[in-house]
Amino acid sequence: MKQSIPEFIDLRGLRTHVRIWGPTDAPQLFLLHGWMDVSATFQFLVDGLARDWRVIAPDWRGFGDTQWCNHSYWFPDYLADLDALLAHYSPDAPARLIGHSLGGNVVCLYAGIRPERVASLVSLEGFGLHASDSAEAPGRYAKWLDLVRSGPSFNRYAGYAELAARLQRGNPRLTTDQAAFLGEHLGRENHDKQVVVAADPYHKLPNPVLYRLEDAKACWRKIIAPVLWVAARDSFVMKAYAGEAGEADYRDRIACFNDIRTAMLEDAGHNMHHDQPQQLAQLIEEFLT
Repeated sequence: MKQSIPEFIDLRGLRTHVRIWGPTDAPQLFLLHGWMDVSATFQFLVDGLARDWRVIAPDWRGFGDTQWCNHSYWFPDYLADLDALLAHYSPDAPARLIGHSLGGNVVCLYAGIRPERVASLVSLEGFGLHASDSAEAPGRYAKWLDLVRSGPSFNRYAGYAELAARLQRGNPRLTTDQAAFLGEHLGRENHDKQVVVAADPYHKLPNPVLYRLEDAKACWRKIIAPVLWVAARDSFVMKAYAGEAGEADYRDRIACFNDIRTAMLEDAGHNMHHDQPQQLAQLIEEFLT
């Protein structure tokens, strides 16, 4: 297992944890994790990389060892956090960005907003959300208000082993060793010696602001960097695009990118960096080099 070092920096007033692998003189790769994930869970992917890279992976705000906000989280803040992260680690050169799920959505938007700051882009099922209907707005706002009033919370586990078992039930592809590793990094012991997810419970609040797919597409069309778009055959994300209308929607999203290559990983779910890390690492390195 390749060793990482932790680093803490100030990003826009938040104490931010950044995990770094590889020699200082190697080319940089930025890995941006998904919702309810942390930087450490890219370990299997990093282990699969054949050449030396300087891998830089933050915990997003409110996740892992990065400071919590203890109130609602807003998507534009992820864009501003990424902008500040690149200003810190790569101020003078365009960056190679790899994002999974939430992180993939962030990097795809960012690459269209700041096209000159991105050298290449890999989206691991960060394909945008489904278009919202404005009729959903009253219910969404009401649900958000209810949860703000009551205060969100996460399940508690008797120990890390119980959390690891929960992860394996959710993803049977995980080996016992993988699940134990993920449990140790995705969980934290509380004052009652129980284990809870290492994330601010306010991440559970639904965003009351409806998703605007056309806005995302407008950003995607501005990307000038080459893009690798990776999907997983058994992912719930891909199952949502089943059927004639879903397939047309999927093709329409891909068509927004000027320079794009697509890949499908077999025998993998949404967390492809856990399920097929070596195959994914090979795809990424072939694309980048």
